Amino acid sequence: MTSNAQPARNWFDEGGRAYARFRPEYPRQLAEFLASVAPDSELAVDVGCGNGQLTQLLAPYFSRVVGLDPSADQIANAIPNERIDYRVAPAEHLPVADSSTSLITAAQAAHWFDLPAFYGGVRRIGRPDAVVALVSYGVLKPEPELAARFQKFYTDEIGPYWPPERKLVDSGYATIEFPFDEFAAPALEIKLEWHLSEFIGYLLTWSAVRSAREAGREDLLINFANDIAQLWGEPNHKRTVRWPINMRIGRL
Repeated sequence: MTSNAQPARNWFDEGGRAYARFRPEYPRQLAEFLASVAPDSELAVDVGCGNGQLTQLLAPYFSRVVGLDPSADQIANAIPNERIDYRVAPAEHLPVADSSTSLITAAQAAHWFDLPAFYGGVRRIGRPDAVVALVSYGVLKPEPELAARFQKFYTDEIGPYWPPERKLVDSGYATIEFPFDEFAAPALEIKLEWHLSEFIGYLLTWSAVRSAREAGREDLLINFANDIAQLWGEPNHKRTVRWPINMRIGRL
């Protein structure tokens, strides 16, 4: 990925409260794995931390955790923790001391970064053998009864409104430059039991949905919501939704 002259749009700048309520949470096993491969447990830095979903999971395993995000709204909606220092800062300018960090993570965020600038910061703040992990979760996988209608919505209807960076998430960051000593991560997934309102609430956090609304195409969401409600059945009936966790992970 190359640096752009224009700053990347922050699609979530006004959505911290909804993001915190509906975005799926990572499993504890993800933090356990990341802590197990870090060279020590002194300091972890979570870049593009949003409201602190992964940041919070890392806190029990490190003496200190720093959560960085360019959106003050996201930081304002982060849950306080005595081990976590949240700061408003972009990925390209990490306000962290040189050679101080054992683990640097970016969860569902690296596709927004100027990667060469971010990687330069990672090398500056990382200790010898520090671990860097770019984490993402793929496309939601609903139950079979909902799958065809959801896939049509995701690909054909709302698909044109996704920013280009979304393709990097869909590929699990497989195509991005990752100039570190890479190693394999275990197979992990997010699994939740959701009511219909939670499922729809999650869709409202999508940047593509926000773009479609701005373009006057809220009808796409309304039509999909009506269709999925019929397929769902009783709105308070819980259905299983899953997301595969993808990771590029390596050492400095």
